Formats: sequence, C-alpha cells, structure tokens
Amino acid sequence: MALALAHALELPGKMRLSQETYYTMQPIYYPGFTIGGISEPVSIILTIILLFLMPIGSVDFWLTLVALIGLLGMQAVYWLFTHPINQFWVEGDNLDRFSSGFFSFGANRSRLENKTRPPGWTEFRDRWEYSHVARAGFALVSLLALVITLSCRI
Repeated sequence: MALALAHALELPGKMRLSQETYYTMQPIYYPGFTIGGISEPVSIILTIILLFLMPIGSVDFWLTLVALIGLLGMQAVYWLFTHPINQFWVEGDNLDRFSSGFFSFGANRSRLENKTRPPGWTEFRDRWEYSHVARAGFALVSLLALVITLSCRI
C-alpha cells in the first residue's frame, strides 16, 4: 500500500508542474519504486496462502478474498494503464539490462498512440497519475479487508 499511496499523494503537486519540470523529475522513481515493487507479487502470494487457511464460506474467507481481489486489481491497473506509460517516461534513459527488459515488457506504444492525433504529454501524465490513484484505492480496500479480518480474530 505504501508505494501506491505515495504516488497518489503526489498527484496534487505533480499536476501543477510544467512539462519540463515533470519530465525532469519523472526519472527519480527508477529504480527505487521498481525495486520496492517486488512487495506486490509477494503480497499476492501471501494473501493466497492466507485465503487457503481461512474456513471456506466464513466472513474471514470472504474478507481475505476481497483483499486478494484488490491486490489483483492493483496489478490489472498497473499492467493495463501504468506500465505502457512507464515505457514512454523511460524512453531515452540509460537503463540497465534488467530495467530495460522490464519496462519494454508488453509496453507496445502503438496501443497508446492515435495515428491521426498523437497524445500530448498531459494525456500521458494524467493516465499515469490517475492510474496510481486507482491502484491506491485497490490497495486501501485490500488493507482494510485484511485489518478487519485480523482484528475480528483477536
């Protein structure tokens, strides 16, 4: 939740930046947020394990399932909306082999661009920023579902 929330909380300030300033500060996220991104697949695996430990049909089971769906929702938003824009932001940057492979994975820019009217930088910015707000929303739902589940068991 921390990484998604951090991105979402930056939105008001980042929306006021000029194109030059926005482009200048965008590379600060790499590699930090990408390294921290390992926590998301780990959280999905741990939530699946927790789901199997819950009695089927119980409130705990359903809340844990909601948490898992929220985590999967975060991934769906990332891969469908955020990741293709990441390729745009890192274009021209000197990335190491792993980072280059990660950012190029499934990031076909032709899906982002309209041949008759290419999107402006603000369209890319808005899609990137608001996708992080959506991810933070999914993360919040997951966190709350797990906190309620665990607090009811105490």
